[in-house]
Amino acid sequence: MAGRHNSGVLAMIAEAQRQQGRQQEAQRRAAVDAQRQYERAQREAQRAAAQGEKEALRAYQQGREADAARRTAELDERVAELRGVLAAGLAGRPFRLTDLQGSFQPAPFDPGQLGRPVPMPDQNWYLIPPLTGVQALNPAARRQYDEQAAHARARFEHDWHAAQSAEQERLRRLADYRAQYDAWAAEHHRLAADRAGQGARLAAELASGSAGAMAELFETALQSGTDWPEDFPRGGTVGWDAAARQLVVDWELPGFEVVPAVTRVRYVKNDDREAEVARPATERKALYRELLAQCALRVLAELYRTDDGQRVESVVLNGYVEGTDPASGREEQRYLVALTVRREDFRAVALDRVAPVDCLLDGLHGRLSARPEKLEPVKTDRLAEEVGSWQPPAAEAEEPDLFEMDPIAFEELIAELFRRRGFRTSTTARSGDQGVDVIAEDPDPVTGGRIVIQAKRYRRTVDPTAVRDLDATRVHHGATKGILVTTAGFGPDSHRWVKGKPLTLVDGPMLIGLLHEHGLAGRLGGTPGPAQRPDPAEPTVLLPREGLEPSGQEPTVLLPRPEPVNLLPGQNVLLPAGGLAELSVRFDAGGPEADLTLLLLTGAGVVRNDEDFVFYHQPTDPDGAVTLRPKEPADGRRSETATVRLPGLPAGIERVAVSVNMDADSTATCAELLTPELTVRAADGSAWAFRPPADPEVAAMLVAELYRHQGSWKLRAVGQGWSDGLAGLARAHGVQIA
Repeated sequence: MAGRHNSGVLAMIAEAQRQQGRQQEAQRRAAVDAQRQYERAQREAQRAAAQGEKEALRAYQQGREADAARRTAELDERVAELRGVLAAGLAGRPFRLTDLQGSFQPAPFDPGQLGRPVPMPDQNWYLIPPLTGVQALNPAARRQYDEQAAHARARFEHDWHAAQSAEQERLRRLADYRAQYDAWAAEHHRLAADRAGQGARLAAELASGSAGAMAELFETALQSGTDWPEDFPRGGTVGWDAAARQLVVDWELPGFEVVPAVTRVRYVKNDDREAEVARPATERKALYRELLAQCALRVLAELYRTDDGQRVESVVLNGYVEGTDPASGREEQRYLVALTVRREDFRAVALDRVAPVDCLLDGLHGRLSARPEKLEPVKTDRLAEEVGSWQPPAAEAEEPDLFEMDPIAFEELIAELFRRRGFRTSTTARSGDQGVDVIAEDPDPVTGGRIVIQAKRYRRTVDPTAVRDLDATRVHHGATKGILVTTAGFGPDSHRWVKGKPLTLVDGPMLIGLLHEHGLAGRLGGTPGPAQRPDPAEPTVLLPREGLEPSGQEPTVLLPRPEPVNLLPGQNVLLPAGGLAELSVRFDAGGPEADLTLLLLTGAGVVRNDEDFVFYHQPTDPDGAVTLRPKEPADGRRSETATVRLPGLPAGIERVAVSVNMDADSTATCAELLTPELTVRAADGSAWAFRPPADPEVAAMLVAELYRHQGSWKLRAVGQGWSDGLAGLARAHGVQIA
């Protein structure tokens, strides 16, 4: 019995041990499986990560390949544009004088979403159903009802005030939008009126047989084309030989750099870079030569198409590029195309089917440079300057000689001059002047006072004693200012004497400038004609109308400020050689903040480096040729002035771009500026003004540019810009913006 009992116990223990072993084995296997699962998961994660990196790398490389393909497509588009210059010109409509005389019809004002009032909340939407029956007698229900009604009233009041605010904001934005539209429409009406005036004047002069009008007509036609490539030059000179019925045109052609030096761009994966494949030199040269021929044929086509009256018998065309003479190293015009074409010969050519180079050389017997990329010139037969070129008409009037004028009439003329400057004046010629010819009163309550004026009709330099006597006369009359006006001039002693004193000296040239500025006639001997200009080398002083200078301060040195000549968009003028020592560029505007910016550009239209970018953070260039002055607020408008010293511009600078950009932190556009105007004044007193167009899509605008032309400087009104403001302006001219 005992043996069987012990045998059962041992069996149980053995079974328990076997079960424990099985459990331990199961746990070990489970642990091994778990480890394997973990390792498998790790491998899967590593595999997924590796796959993700490959996908990211593949996406990056595809992006780089797409960029390279895009750049290649842009190069192909550029070449197509260059090959289609002639076709684009033939597809456009010809210029007609009536194009200047058309009126502007703006699209009706469409406020869009701003024209829809904000819906006001209805109080009925917020009413709480009233309590009825037993609920009305239940205090708890009443309290709950009152709370719900109070919340409903609060929601209604909140929503009503929010809707009122939204409606006020809508009305404000609608008013701003309407004001911008009205300003835009008014500006385009003004431009249309200016063009109509120009067209009417030109039509009248053409009817009278004016040679200048003929030249102006065809120059306007050439400059009015809008489908030339944007970076092509648009300048030239036109002369009209009435006897020969011949137009002579010197026209600027694009340089060799307009033809892309790269034919395509490919992405190299191994080096992670874009490789530019150079365009074969022979292909690039051939393309440039074809482009010059196209430009010449297109100019001829536009000239003959404009001549609907068939007044032109023949055209002499000289196409030039601004370049460096390899013999002298100086910048000059290098003529690459020259031809003379009669009307009947040109009409016999089917321009839409010709090979441009063959047509120019063989069909029209012209001359085209064999190596235009090297600026190898061709012989010209006749230049525009040899027959005269058109310049903006200058008014000429018969004017009295101040030297021969009656003394009393001379003093009355001086009194009238200061009267037109805003002073109350009276003469003392008939009552005994006691050293005074004219007494002027400035009515300003702050800076005003009495001014004594002496007028001396001299042919010789005024003696310094007369200047000293003026100061004594001023003190005697209790005046705050003394002015000595003469038809002659003053010596160095006189200028030194008035320094630091409340005295002003007005010499003969300054007097003539003031008279013409205020619409009065006068000349200093010689043949009657346009106003004589002062010599900028001799300083003169002039009392500014804004207020008198306090005693003891330096007199303000000013030059005459004749009325500026108004320019139209695209119009250019030749700057007078005598006024190029220094130009004053001033921009005035009301409304949002705007900044004047000037860029010094090479012949390629880009800056040499960022130091050629003159703006509010960098107000001058390293050579001091362009200097930007701080803004001057006045009567709700702001004025910003820059000085441009053309002789001081560094070698290689061919243009100075005058631009205006809106504040980068705002969303304002050039359309929001109130009566903006750019004024350019030369040192000899000549002045030009341009009111840029109001464009709601532009936040930075190239308003005008100064550029070299045939060894001289010209001014062109532009009025085109960029929607992305200062960044677009800088990018277009090669400035790197961080």
